[in-house]
Amino acid sequence: MRHDRAHGNHRDSAADVRDFFTPRAADWDSRFPDDGPAYAAAVADLGLRAGDAVLDAGCGTGRALPALRAAVGPRGTVLGFDLTPAMLAAAVRAGRDRDGVLALADVAGLPLRDGCLDAVFAAGLISHFSDPETGLRELARVVRPHGSIALFHPVGRAALAARHGRPLTSDDLRAEPNLRPLLARCGWRLEAYTDEDTRYLAVAVRQG
Repeated sequence: MRHDRAHGNHRDSAADVRDFFTPRAADWDSRFPDDGPAYAAAVADLGLRAGDAVLDAGCGTGRALPALRAAVGPRGTVLGFDLTPAMLAAAVRAGRDRDGVLALADVAGLPLRDGCLDAVFAAGLISHFSDPETGLRELARVVRPHGSIALFHPVGRAALAARHGRPLTSDDLRAEPNLRPLLARCGWRLEAYTDEDTRYLAVAVRQG
């Protein structure tokens, strides 16, 4: 399986995702030690309020969980779901299970009732969907009307492509002309879009 992390237009199965992340889990945070402020800034743009319920979808080692907990406060609900047991184990070792409830789960089939969340935070997730429409529709299912989703990466598309030594392509799902209609088909309205060297962030609102 070719893991084309720069383009965002490949299709990963659940097994592909686990195979990619399992051997990288132990030192994942040390590979990206300076990303914390970018995660915190993206969480701030999600517009969470005290008492909200939020899911970090594909939470990995849980780097967003402290910021999510700070945003929703002690009475809010923070969930961190990931496909890879090794990444969840790394989150526990880092103490991030104190900030949210961690669970092994596939974002394509969430163990959550309809409309139970106020928001979803998703870092790098869209690049790993085997079927982006199915995944984004499932996330829309569990978010209340007018709730929000943040699709985030700590660097922009061009910087990520350069990191991998690959050019950007016109079919990149994360490009605004592709992402906007994709989100619309799945029940979301794109509200804000930023793609610069130091940040990628798309914020959308749940329709209906």
